[in-house]
Amino acid sequence: MPDRVLVARAAFPDIVDRLRAHFEVEDNPGDTVWTPAQLIERLQGKRGAVTTGSERIDAAVLAACPELEAVCNMAVGYNNIDVEACTARGVIVTNTPDVLTETTADFGFALMMAASRRIAESEHYLRRGEWTQWRYDMFTGTDVHGATLGILGMGRIGQAIARRGALGFGMRVIYHNRSKLGSDVEAACRASWVDKHTLLREADHLVIVVPYSAASHHAVGAAELALMKPTATLTNIARGGVVDDAALARALRERRIAAAGLDVFEGEPRVHPDLLTVPNVVLTPHIASASVTTRRAMASLAVDNLIAALGQGPSAGKPPTPVNPEVLRT
Repeated sequence: MPDRVLVARAAFPDIVDRLRAHFEVEDNPGDTVWTPAQLIERLQGKRGAVTTGSERIDAAVLAACPELEAVCNMAVGYNNIDVEACTARGVIVTNTPDVLTETTADFGFALMMAASRRIAESEHYLRRGEWTQWRYDMFTGTDVHGATLGILGMGRIGQAIARRGALGFGMRVIYHNRSKLGSDVEAACRASWVDKHTLLREADHLVIVVPYSAASHHAVGAAELALMKPTATLTNIARGGVVDDAALARALRERRIAAAGLDVFEGEPRVHPDLLTVPNVVLTPHIASASVTTRRAMASLAVDNLIAALGQGPSAGKPPTPVNPEVLRT
């Protein structure tokens, strides 16, 4: 009898069908978001699972699902998974890096430009029927070309954003990262490392792409926002919780920064109510990777990881993108 696996959220049916050649598959075409108890129930007897950010895999889930051997997240981030607990139990964790880098960078740049040029504000104004005449200062925003682009978190996506800014818009690019990039990478991105305070003080447009962890929780809060220029914008395409949303809403309302673009939120899909009442913020529902090509590539990589992690297919035992590869060596 084939091993049993779970696909926790709706995905492209033809890609899910690739699993059926190797496993007995329980999927979720209705796209129900399960409670922790429901997830545990669904995971009973399953050796592996394809998950998304809405499924929390922690020590309690692992203890209740002793047959689970592989958790394959359909995302580059994996803060929904307790990797340490998985490693301790010999459960391989995988993610989907690289395949979403360029699409997410495109979206981050678009969100930054929408915030800086007040696109959402002006669209709402037009839709309300308030546009009756032109004024010289109507919805004047801040330029992107030639401005200083500050990037907090200079991984693959941060580097892709840097290239767009430097090469496409003639921007000065500065970044802050836990470690300085190699000189060859900096040269390719035309970017310079600065300390965090300098980044916040000098950026005309701050883009946040740092991974979420306990260390990065509220990495940008009231104190950090106070260092920014009143003409600056902030764009967050990282994870909810990296920015203190309540502090950001206050800064926007008081015009201590000019505008923000947010694709991620603390406690999403809930959004801090204060963010819904300030006009100078562009809000999108965590869709930075949402092109058909990219989402298909993410689903396909998650499936490839699960097939290989459970010893099937041409890459048996060697999933392409493990998060905790030490499990494979035990």
